[in-house]
Amino acid sequence: MAEVVKMPKMSDTMTDGVIAKWHKKVGDKVKSGDVLAEIETDKATMDFESYQDGTLLYIGVEEGKSVPVDAVIAVLGNEGEDYKAALENSTPPAAPPAPAEKKEEEKPTAEKEPAPATDKAPAAAPAPAAKVDTSNIPATVIRMPALSDTMTEGIINKWNFKVGDKIKSDDSLADVETDKATMEVVGYETGTLLYIGPKEGEAAPVNGIIAIVGKEGTDITPLLQDAPAPAAKAAPAKAAPAATPAPAAESAPAAEPETTHSDGRVKASPLARKIAKDKGIDINAVKGSADGGRIVKKDVEEYKPGEAKVAVTSGTTSTAPATAAATAPVTLPTFTGEEKFTEKPVSQMRKVIAKRLSESLFTAPHFYVTMSIDMDQAIAARNKINEVAPIKISFNDFVLKACAVALKQHPAINSSWLGDKIRYNEHIHIGVAVAVDEGLLVPVIRFADGKSLSHISVEVKDLAQRAKAKKLQPADWEGSTFTISNLGMFGVDEFTAIINPPDACILAISGIQAVPVVKNGAVVPGNIMKVTLSCDHRVVDGATGAAFLQTLKSLLEEPVRLLI
Repeated sequence: MAEVVKMPKMSDTMTDGVIAKWHKKVGDKVKSGDVLAEIETDKATMDFESYQDGTLLYIGVEEGKSVPVDAVIAVLGNEGEDYKAALENSTPPAAPPAPAEKKEEEKPTAEKEPAPATDKAPAAAPAPAAKVDTSNIPATVIRMPALSDTMTEGIINKWNFKVGDKIKSDDSLADVETDKATMEVVGYETGTLLYIGPKEGEAAPVNGIIAIVGKEGTDITPLLQDAPAPAAKAAPAKAAPAATPAPAAESAPAAEPETTHSDGRVKASPLARKIAKDKGIDINAVKGSADGGRIVKKDVEEYKPGEAKVAVTSGTTSTAPATAAATAPVTLPTFTGEEKFTEKPVSQMRKVIAKRLSESLFTAPHFYVTMSIDMDQAIAARNKINEVAPIKISFNDFVLKACAVALKQHPAINSSWLGDKIRYNEHIHIGVAVAVDEGLLVPVIRFADGKSLSHISVEVKDLAQRAKAKKLQPADWEGSTFTISNLGMFGVDEFTAIINPPDACILAISGIQAVPVVKNGAVVPGNIMKVTLSCDHRVVDGATGAAFLQTLKSLLEEPVRLLI
């Protein structure tokens, strides 16, 4: 009997999915466990396996098309079986086609209005008539995929092919830098690379055109005209050179508006021109390293002016001799320095860190509770455990386990603010902040309350290593209910941390300090660790935060309680 296959919900935030690639075609035999297709979700591109045996009778979604969760994407059954009854009995498929057709009808009209506006400059009459059926063009548009839940754009780190190269469906077209890591983008098409949109180092929005693959010699102009974002991008680039040849005589005096390409025949990227202008560098003196001698960002940043350039720079020329003249009578040694700085574009990871933590700090009313914990017993317990444990236990492992136990007793700390409601999580997933070169990642230890110290230690080390190697998967950093940030290894006395949304709290752990303490009326040496709990006051009150820290303190000062 024919059975419909529906778009699965592969992540908690997934509302629709894009069929990146079909691994089977109509008429193929399918076994349970076979990969039917690759589906691009809001988190990543994942394999979708069949859960039944049979023959693939029907494919309802083309590669590259998006459909909502629970919509019919295929039908499996016996060879030669009539599958139309199964489609008619399934209500979801009737809904998706209607919106899809509407969008296709509305899209040309919405795009058609701006298209003539840009095209009317060269030719007013042909622009409105440019209505081409792009479905018959033997080429496929490759768009910037959403490689993480927070990604809005990606930077092309490196192109692995150039226009004109032959590529296969499983070739890696480019390396794309996201806010989480640098990942490969696979074209999923076999053919010739006909077009490359953003250059290396340039950003493209999610779903923006980055390349076109198809049959060699294909006219891809209609595909580019069909895409509003690239069309708008290409128009200014062409308009600028067209405007420059006419006022060639003005190129020398008009030095202020660098963006108008006023410096004659010098080939330079807009970014290179901007950096050169900001640094006061004559763009004509820079040697280009790109194709055709074109000057790019790297050339300007690596450019070192000679002595003549230093003499032209008014600030340096006037200051250096004046300083030398002023110091000569005093016979002080003169030192001539060079003002230098390096500017790097903000990485995708740093952009998202800035956005999310700014929203957290300025949206959630933070308050902080600090407590000192006597770590003498924890130090003794750790030493004894490490004498017999197969893997070394760290103080961070002790704190993580103690937090998991304490959260079980204080569910309000293990909660999330959702606007019109508060979610009290009954499971305990603790995020551990890990510093990487580009910023910060927070892999999650799931169900931490049910794991032993040794289990936690192994998992934390593995996640930290994979985070630094950029090998974490979306499932590794999603779903935390509480977060720990530990700077104790740097000898930090005390600090506060910004809440990692949607968590309600984050714990900042400082280093263990050897200080004098009072015990039994006498001043004796002790080992004190300060912890600070940052709380979202919309969810947690001061007394609740303090009660949690009291429980945490008692667990760490008597670590045998962690084993109960």
